[in-house]
Amino acid sequence: MFMLNFLLILSLSFIFMKHLMSMGLILLLQTLLITIITSMFLNSSFFSYILFLIFIGGMLILFLYMISIASNMKFKFSMIFILLIPLMLTMLNIKMNFFFFKQILNINLLLTKFFSYPTFLIMLLLMMYLFLTLIMSMKIINLKFGPMRQK
Repeated sequence: MFMLNFLLILSLSFIFMKHLMSMGLILLLQTLLITIITSMFLNSSFFSYILFLIFIGGMLILFLYMISIASNMKFKFSMIFILLIPLMLTMLNIKMNFFFFKQILNINLLLTKFFSYPTFLIMLLLMMYLFLTLIMSMKIINLKFGPMRQK
């Protein structure tokens, strides 16, 4: 239950980030949490390991392109974000007993049942995320525009 709360807090805090390094760190932490949660649900951690490698590969490509665009940004802490973290923690700890979270925690999945109803939505979301990441990276490196950095 703690990991799902932490994943939700990371998702909400991603909105307030303005620096590329902090966004990359939040994406890395979300990827680690997603792979840990999927390895807990499955008897085999092979799928979560492959998922982690795919996410890290995509994030490295996006990180490379974004750093080449804006390499000298200053890192600043936002006071709104610092004040919002305790508020989010208290809100999530007050009432976090949704039906969806109870259902996810009570599922004992096997690898053959991975595409069943409760996990199919998560799998569909992950596939759409990877597809959109592929399309965005292909749009960025379009041949008509040439390289992003001139030598």
